[in-house]
Amino acid sequence: MVRYQVKFDELEWQTPVEGVRHKYIDQDNVRIRLVEYSKEMPLHWCERGHYGYLIEGRMEIEYEESKIIYKPGDGIFIPDGPDHRHRGKALTEKVLIFFIERV
Repeated sequence: MVRYQVKFDELEWQTPVEGVRHKYIDQDNVRIRLVEYSKEMPLHWCERGHYGYLIEGRMEIEYEESKIIYKPGDGIFIPDGPDHRHRGKALTEKVLIFFIERV
């Protein structure tokens, strides 16, 4: 098992979309990212079909036929539309998700 030690405290937040900000670093052919969502995030904004780990807050993903509410400790999948018809939103003031993605 690979362990990553990232000093996120020393990285600056970047804001790609209103209501969403992230810190990331590329290391060992992966991108390690801490993403913070707020209630002000656009409902249809999402990551690009990535798996993550929910650290703080509650996130709701609504699909065509089901709805999943994620809570801290859950593994989370945020899909990318339009093939995945969904709505994603933060249920609490802040949602923190940790992603490790192939670069």
